[in-house]
Amino acid sequence: MDAIIDVRGLTKRYGGRTVVDHVDMQVARGRIYGFLGPNGSGKTTTIRMLCGLLTPDEGSGTCLGYDLRKESRKIKRQVGYMTQKFGLYEDLSIEENLSFIARVYEVPDAAARVDDMLQRLGLAGRRAQLAGSLSGGWKQRLALAACLLHEPQLLLLDEPTAGVDPKARRDFWDELHELAAGGLTVLVSTHYMDEAERCHQLAYIAYGKLLAQGTADQLIAGAGLVTWSVEGPALADIARALRASDALNVASFGTALHVSAASAAALEAALAPYRGTGIAITPVATSLEDVFIALMQRSQDNFAS
Repeated sequence: MDAIIDVRGLTKRYGGRTVVDHVDMQVARGRIYGFLGPNGSGKTTTIRMLCGLLTPDEGSGTCLGYDLRKESRKIKRQVGYMTQKFGLYEDLSIEENLSFIARVYEVPDAAARVDDMLQRLGLAGRRAQLAGSLSGGWKQRLALAACLLHEPQLLLLDEPTAGVDPKARRDFWDELHELAAGGLTVLVSTHYMDEAERCHQLAYIAYGKLLAQGTADQLIAGAGLVTWSVEGPALADIARALRASDALNVASFGTALHVSAASAAALEAALAPYRGTGIAITPVATSLEDVFIALMQRSQDNFAS
């Protein structure tokens, strides 16, 4: 499978701080590549460099076969970029927004293309509705339709489902998989672990550094974590005590704690004082969220003084 994105050493600095630090990335055609990491980790800056909106300070590579530095204009013409915030005209109707975008991209037979997109994304019945009056889920559909009008080869989605209800998120992801099956490549940043698990491949970036990449199963296996579940009374007190140890990763999951460490021996040593006090300790499978919490805790904030 040919690489739609192939970059090495991608680096961007602002005011003496490195916000993207020598990132290497390869993404194959027709794949959904999930980009995860805490706020301020460099995800959006990386996406903007990939689509030609920002020029890297260091590094090289190609996107859609075009050089990132020399051919950024050609990249922009073949990329659909959906930003974090709704960016279309709220005082225009759904159809008027799409017609305007079609003219900007000089889409052939624009009226037919707009009508086709309205039908595909279930917007036809609302075509005359003002964009500003739409709910979050419908705005999301309109933004996706606008990204797809010019038939891009690469779709870049920057936290596209923030503030959208679970049903709309599921429908959105079903559509992404349909698009990928048709050969479209998708790079999506998200904070939702259920969405991450629906990606073909994942990358975790924290404070500018790419810490891990692979499938969900590969990331879990590569983390080398052992995880136990702790249930019972006074969990808040237990969590505070366990979090004092740098060797443990502790997260609340409903009525239980997930405690992860590099070995069962480390977990046993930490939890031994609580055995016989009315709490239940059971081994559980390490989840993707456990892995990402551990990666985040190990990361150093590049803006910390």
